[in-house]
Amino acid sequence: MKKVHSHFPISGIIYLISALFLLQIACKTSPSETEKNDTKKEAQTAEKKADKKLLVVATTSMIGDAIKNVAGEEVEIVSLMGAGVDPHLYKATPRDVRMLQNADMIFYNGLYLEAKLEEVLEKLAKKKTVVAVGEAIPEERKIKLGGEEGKEYDPHIWFDVENWVYVVEKITSAMKEEDDKKAATYEKNGAAYVEQLKQLHETTKQSFQAIPKERRILITAHDAFEYFGRAYDIEVKGLQGISTAAEFGLKDVQEMVDLISDKKIKAVFVESSVSSKGMEAVIEGCKKRGHNVVNGGSLYSDAMGEVGTKEGTYIGMVEHNVKRIIEALGDD
Repeated sequence: MKKVHSHFPISGIIYLISALFLLQIACKTSPSETEKNDTKKEAQTAEKKADKKLLVVATTSMIGDAIKNVAGEEVEIVSLMGAGVDPHLYKATPRDVRMLQNADMIFYNGLYLEAKLEEVLEKLAKKKTVVAVGEAIPEERKIKLGGEEGKEYDPHIWFDVENWVYVVEKITSAMKEEDDKKAATYEKNGAAYVEQLKQLHETTKQSFQAIPKERRILITAHDAFEYFGRAYDIEVKGLQGISTAAEFGLKDVQEMVDLISDKKIKAVFVESSVSSKGMEAVIEGCKKRGHNVVNGGSLYSDAMGEVGTKEGTYIGMVEHNVKRIIEALGDD
């Protein structure tokens, strides 16, 4: 029998086998076009996520303004309660709930200001960063009301500008912790805003020296100005209680009429977020007693002015209130 000779030398066969083996490895290790595209998409998604601004939700416009001064354009800010909205009675809409659920951070007053939102915020705090700015106020600077736990303090902390400094510092600290890449920006902006607030506090104190002590009596629709009175040496009286949820009655109106008439108070004030009916009844009652008291104008209490106006900022709101009070209670 004849031997069949291969047309390939042994070395050629070994080379061919090696080449096929290497090709197989290359097919397994080299990414396909689909894999390349998937990797590219993942990188783009990660990049977009890194560039995406934090969504920061504030309950009140005052808190939203503080965040804006700390964060500037670095985050997207949404304030749930706009001009003229009463936080004591505010109920979250389905849109608000969605916004809160989508938020990266949530800031609220606490101290039972947003009474009807408390339960929602407490649940969300288990899943994301939720900050009660009222906790920043030292115990000795809070006005105690007594009553049950969670409702024992006056929540109108923003009316003492020095208190608001603590709030801004709390917001700055929380923003730095949540978004450490921009910490230096938040620190710089927060410090600059604190200096503005300190100047506002001093200016406000000096401004009220123009009104004789006996005339520094501020009569408003509800008892929101206790911090303001304590900080700037003004006696304050509200027709309604701390919360506007408490209705005033005939007895409240009569007692207010007696106080105003006996002390010959020149003016009373309505509030932008509270019905004016109560103060109108007081003015009418004073007239019947022979004392003409005027409406000194509208003060911003639980909400700031319209967005885009001077009064739509915290500093502008305070300056508006001070000017209006001095004009109404000052010298004839």
